[in-house]
Amino acid sequence: MAEQQQFHLLLGNLMSPDNSVRKQSEEMYDNISGQTKITFLLQAVRDASAAEEVKQMAAVLLRRLLSSSFDETYPHLSPDMQTAIKTELLVGIQTETSPSIRKKVCDIAAELSRNFIDDEGNNQWPEVLKFLFDSVSSQNVDLRESALHIFWNFPGIFGNQQQHYLEVIKRMLVQCMQDQENLQIRTLAARATASFVLSNENNAGLLKHFADLLPGILQAVNESCYRGDDSVLKSLVEIADTAPKYLRPNLEAVLQLSLKLCADTNLTNMQRQLALEVIVTLSETAAPMLRKHTSIVAQSVPQMLAMMVDLEEDEEWAMADELEDDDFDSNAVAGESALDRIACGLGGKTVLPMIKQHIMQMLQNPDWKYRHAGLMALSAIGEGCHQQMESILNEIVNFVLLFCQDPHPRVRYAACNAIGQMATDFAPTFQKKFHDKVISSLLQTMEDQSNPRVQAHAAAALINFTEDCPKSLLIPYLDNLVQHLHVIMVAKLQELIQKGTKLVLEQVVTSIASVADTAEEKFVPYYDLFMPSLKHIVENAVQKELRLLRGKTIECISLIGLAVGKEKFMPDAAAVMQLLLKTQTDFNDLEDDDPQISYMISAWARMCKILGNEFQQYLPVVMGPLMKTASIKPEVALLDTQDMENMSEDDGWEFVNLGDQQSFGIKTAGLEEKATACQMLVCYAKELKEGFVDYTEQVVKLMVPLLKFYFHDGVRVAAAESMPLLLECARVRGPEYLTQMWHFMCDALIKAIGTEPDSDVLSEIMHSFAKCIELMGDGCLNNEHFDELGGILKGKLEEHFKNQEVRQAKRQDEDYDEQVEETLQDEDDNDVYILTKVSDILHSVFSSYKEKVLPWFEQLLQLVVNLIGPHRPWPDRQWGLCIFDDVVEHCSPSSFKYAEYFLQPMLQSLCDPSPEVRQAAAYGVGVMAQFGGENYTPFCREAIPLLVGVIQAADSKSKENINATENCVSAIGKVMKYRPECVNVNEILPHWLSWLPLNEDKEEAVHTFNFLCDLIESNNPIVLGPENTNLPKIFLIIADGVANESVKREDGCSKRLANVIRQVQVSGGLWTECVSTLNETQQKAIQDLLNTA
Repeated sequence: MAEQQQFHLLLGNLMSPDNSVRKQSEEMYDNISGQTKITFLLQAVRDASAAEEVKQMAAVLLRRLLSSSFDETYPHLSPDMQTAIKTELLVGIQTETSPSIRKKVCDIAAELSRNFIDDEGNNQWPEVLKFLFDSVSSQNVDLRESALHIFWNFPGIFGNQQQHYLEVIKRMLVQCMQDQENLQIRTLAARATASFVLSNENNAGLLKHFADLLPGILQAVNESCYRGDDSVLKSLVEIADTAPKYLRPNLEAVLQLSLKLCADTNLTNMQRQLALEVIVTLSETAAPMLRKHTSIVAQSVPQMLAMMVDLEEDEEWAMADELEDDDFDSNAVAGESALDRIACGLGGKTVLPMIKQHIMQMLQNPDWKYRHAGLMALSAIGEGCHQQMESILNEIVNFVLLFCQDPHPRVRYAACNAIGQMATDFAPTFQKKFHDKVISSLLQTMEDQSNPRVQAHAAAALINFTEDCPKSLLIPYLDNLVQHLHVIMVAKLQELIQKGTKLVLEQVVTSIASVADTAEEKFVPYYDLFMPSLKHIVENAVQKELRLLRGKTIECISLIGLAVGKEKFMPDAAAVMQLLLKTQTDFNDLEDDDPQISYMISAWARMCKILGNEFQQYLPVVMGPLMKTASIKPEVALLDTQDMENMSEDDGWEFVNLGDQQSFGIKTAGLEEKATACQMLVCYAKELKEGFVDYTEQVVKLMVPLLKFYFHDGVRVAAAESMPLLLECARVRGPEYLTQMWHFMCDALIKAIGTEPDSDVLSEIMHSFAKCIELMGDGCLNNEHFDELGGILKGKLEEHFKNQEVRQAKRQDEDYDEQVEETLQDEDDNDVYILTKVSDILHSVFSSYKEKVLPWFEQLLQLVVNLIGPHRPWPDRQWGLCIFDDVVEHCSPSSFKYAEYFLQPMLQSLCDPSPEVRQAAAYGVGVMAQFGGENYTPFCREAIPLLVGVIQAADSKSKENINATENCVSAIGKVMKYRPECVNVNEILPHWLSWLPLNEDKEEAVHTFNFLCDLIESNNPIVLGPENTNLPKIFLIIADGVANESVKREDGCSKRLANVIRQVQVSGGLWTECVSTLNETQQKAIQDLLNTA
């Protein structure tokens, strides 16, 4: 008994407001064994004499214990104790008088049931099911409520008996929803139904069967909202998110109700926003279904716009120097976000006609709030209505620019916002069409000295504009831009010193950086105008409130340095490095959320690009903080829904709903910095190569585990990118160190290919893995690696075919429309991109291992053969042929044993309507001639007339056909060179010469030039012509090749071509004749070749 009292005391202390008491109690609690905890906690919950808050605390802790450590505790209790717990809980629900404790005991019972469902789906606690049935039909309201609460909390409680009891479950829920006496029962029944629907989201039959319960849910949503309870409305949002098809039979009613609630200003803002969220969520999860109800959706647009007008008058607004974060609960922010999402969800074709008139009317309203909302709405829909707005961009831009002169500062601010947003959404068309108007308008707005907030936003819009502005467009404005920016910078520096205001200066510094970044070397003349002031800011802006300004100035200096180049920057480089180093050594004093950190990290990487190897000396100072930032571990938590209610997203937590009342929380602070730091490590490895070798070990140990860092895509991409680069850095240490490093990363890379969920990241990982294999070469993979890799690649190819089938099925769906087709096309492009990476990996394996890898490849053979089937889409055929091209190129003569699978498809593909397929097939003919061996001779002979046919087709030189055509020309060259017996060389050669040079496919161009050199060096009479009359033509081919950079300085054939020219040079007349036919560019190209080769 004394122990129990002590335990009650401990529970009380766990809630103590005194931190030290609480901490001490938590330690004591943690030291009690799990089994003892269960006993004590249950006794506390059931102790009638205990204080309510002690019982509440005990109930919460017992539920958490069962949730987090059931397997470690419960099975080790004695059978009697196990029975007692089950009995006590059910008795407790029936006898507990406090409603809130009773609810918590229900939660414990639900948690226990969740753990009692075995692998076969049997519920090992049959008494709880009997209790549910008895209670739900009991006369006692509290018992009915308890049964519904348990079922709401754990709708899977029936396990594998669910189908058997389905009618009973349905009848009970309907009965409770119709309980006229008790609102609480109706509400809970609606929530329990929603919970059951959500837990069976993939069971189409069940959803259909329960469709007639939806009107009851909607009625409960309506009723409960007006009683200040939005729990059922939240359930409706969840259904819209997870099981939108359930709403289809009553979609009209769902939308009407949401619209009614959203429009009712008697409800709280939160409730109205939740009602709107139902419609917005459906636009994302079931757009095609929603597009059939455009008239109702159109009625929601004025609601969103009305929310956006809900702004406060604020006298101080224009002068504010600190920007407070958006108030995400405000109607204005919610309305704007909803508009953005619905435009992206339903597409511009649907949304723009609904909204255009409303916006035009708002922009003509005498009340500034309407004009502000209209401009913000225009910014919000740009991404979703991209295509439709592009065609009327002219009138939109001219109209928006008028508002830069609006009498109200917040409208001018909104106009800058719209321009900045459009500059991003419609780049570079926007810049090309409107540069003149926009630059002058923004510069004028930036002079608005009495409204710093507007000035700053005009500068921000200018940044958006210049970031995506083609250099050639910006150059004519450079003088004017720079003068304006300089005048403002000087004025604002004075203001900073006199009044301490910094908002505009922060933006202007970034505007200068952005202009320099786009102008590159053209910024050199202005360098001395800015650099002294910028250095002055970094030296003196040391107060805490100036951290952001200092960070942005550091960014600006490094971007200017990168723009003007090493020569101009060098005199300042040492001083700038010292300034940065000074910040760096104070780095340990910086708080973790100091904005300077990420600016510093990026600035170092730019300095590394500017200084090249000279940067190496700074690594010892830089790497410490960089590794520290790259090693940030985010705070994460696995929470059940009830714990989550105590944590808010405002504290920087984000939540992912895992279903089954569980959520995963992550604190996002520091994640962006971590991603930047990882990206910078990649930059050092790339720039410094062997100069980075001393750090390869610590970096690889950091990066390999980050391939599984699922909280941030950018971190995983950086980890993948770093792998081949680190191997290159490590080479100088010799083969043993290199192999050790490769062993450390290889397993993790292969596993990541198998498990990576995001297709963009996956393609990076696959690309890096292929590069690593090319670097390490033969012998880098052992049998286990090959087994695992084979299984994974097989899975990827099977998934590729399966996804195509799924898309075909979606095209038969009743909601299929052209916007769905666009989405399917995007998915298809993603899939094909992964297919190209499968091809990359196979290429690296074939090129490293040659013929001995063929037995391993056979597990994939049938899938690759499927790719080149006549009815597959062209990208499948293209990449299937590329894989077989690699087999021929790297694994011959053994490759011929698979000839029956690919020879005929390859021949047929030479005449394929798709140029990409023709190119892959033509390349295949070339490698067969070059590497395939005797067996391929008849095939090469058969291919020649087909290749000639492609080259001589009327549109063979058009932009889309040229690459395929050039591969055909190269293939014929290879057949003449390596398999002359297949072709009448004398007949084909004159034609072949007339097709040269190749200008697009640089790799194939080298082959053709090498063969041309062979022919000239052997004095081939057909090539040289009688009395060397063909030489001017040959000069022309060579000159064009050099001018087009098809002949590279480092290629062996450039020396050979230069020798040909030199031989002609010595015979004066012939030389003059050859050169006289060339234009100026061609003559210069010949001269360049002679000078360099």
